[in-house]
Amino acid sequence: MNKIAFRNIFLIWLAWVFIMVGFQAWATTRFAIVYPDRSQPWTETYTGEGYQVDRPFLLDPFLNDQVSWDSEYYIGVAVGGYDDPRIPHLTEIGSTTYRDGQMMVGSRVITDEYQSISLAYAFFPFYPWMMWLVSWPLKVFGLNPTATATLAGVVVSALGTLGGMLALYDLTREHLDHEGGMRAVFYLLIFPTGFFLVQVYTEGLFVGLAFGCLAMLRRGGWYWFPAALLGAAATLTRAVGVALIIPMALTWFHTGDWMDIDLEWRQVYYWLNESRRAMFLAVRKAVRSLVGGVVRPIQKSARPKDARPNFLRRWGLDSAADPTWDWLGRELVVAVSFTKMLLAFAPLIAYLVWNFSRLGNNFDFIEAVYFGRGVMDLGGAFYNWSTAFRDLSIGIPARTAYYLTEFLGLIIGLATCVACLKRYPEIGWFSLAVFAISWGSGPVQGIHRYILGAPAVFYMLAVWGRNRAFDRAWTLASTLLMGTLAVLYAFDFWVA
Repeated sequence: MNKIAFRNIFLIWLAWVFIMVGFQAWATTRFAIVYPDRSQPWTETYTGEGYQVDRPFLLDPFLNDQVSWDSEYYIGVAVGGYDDPRIPHLTEIGSTTYRDGQMMVGSRVITDEYQSISLAYAFFPFYPWMMWLVSWPLKVFGLNPTATATLAGVVVSALGTLGGMLALYDLTREHLDHEGGMRAVFYLLIFPTGFFLVQVYTEGLFVGLAFGCLAMLRRGGWYWFPAALLGAAATLTRAVGVALIIPMALTWFHTGDWMDIDLEWRQVYYWLNESRRAMFLAVRKAVRSLVGGVVRPIQKSARPKDARPNFLRRWGLDSAADPTWDWLGRELVVAVSFTKMLLAFAPLIAYLVWNFSRLGNNFDFIEAVYFGRGVMDLGGAFYNWSTAFRDLSIGIPARTAYYLTEFLGLIIGLATCVACLKRYPEIGWFSLAVFAISWGSGPVQGIHRYILGAPAVFYMLAVWGRNRAFDRAWTLASTLLMGTLAVLYAFDFWVA
């Protein structure tokens, strides 16, 4: 990526962040909304009179326009951990609120005699962990813990979005040239649910991690290591991150490295015995390269060249006898292939480690019992979407308008993912998996938000955007819809 492209993307991102945050703040001071929200049957209860009373993580006024619904759980985990009593808990008599330092269900105080489990376990840990980490330097502003965590959440989301923009440009510019890459990046920001990328929600971070993984994967070589780390982190941010195993496994298969490990046990033993010296030399060269990269700049700036002692040579860290990386690669071809195989499965490994931990066990329980969600519940998904289609004509305008946005997201997601399969299989199959997992997870409550993590959506929109009429029409429609949804979100209405 050249400097001009980076600068343009950075400036667009910076302007977009301030515009989105400023627009939501302006809208909440200019408009008055009539409650409750009737977009879903349950939203009438959750947006009724006093709906946020006793929900402390939703009430702090600082950046409150970027806080709503699931934000409560991310802030709560970042501030006090998963079991913080201020986070709603599920008990045998209902879900709790927090009042006067006690967990309550209605007027009943929840004591130790009641079994309870935090609803925050329904949310993956990496985003609130990043919020907690970023909160430390932000304490210099002297904000209270909730406000600090909120600011950290917005910062993490915004920085993740910047990373996602850079990665998306990198993924698309070779296929669509510079203008096409910039168009894909712009379409990401103005997508109808694009405002979520700068809210206290996981979308911004996930886009940065997932798109970054795909961009690193495209480069191959030693970039497999950052690709694996980003893929594992994306999996611990949102469940659909595990789908990154598809492009990683496809790329590994296409390299042909799998043929290098198609060995019998006797051959594996022989190779291990013969390659021990090459392994030692590779480790030694890596250590020398790492230490040399640190010491050389210090050494050069310490003394004039003619009076400069060669510390690297004295310490045995600068040797012309080291073999080249090409030679080591040939000698360790089987080790490299095994390593790439493990890296390709990094998202799955991360998911399994999480799934068999306490976090994963509690996740399954809360998702099934409280939120009514499952993994690829195709029968339930078909029933839910059929019900949503019937509700389009139920006679409640708010619900009709909401389900129209859901079906718009469904059509856009399916069309772009399928169309991308032939043009760009790696991101096409990953995006289709993101779409399918999201569609089959349960209630009709956010497919147009979930597909923000599908790069095929923005790749294909950029392809179609070569047509000027489509570009202008989509930009106008998408921006208007995004502005409307951003305002509704700021007023705590359900939008996705």
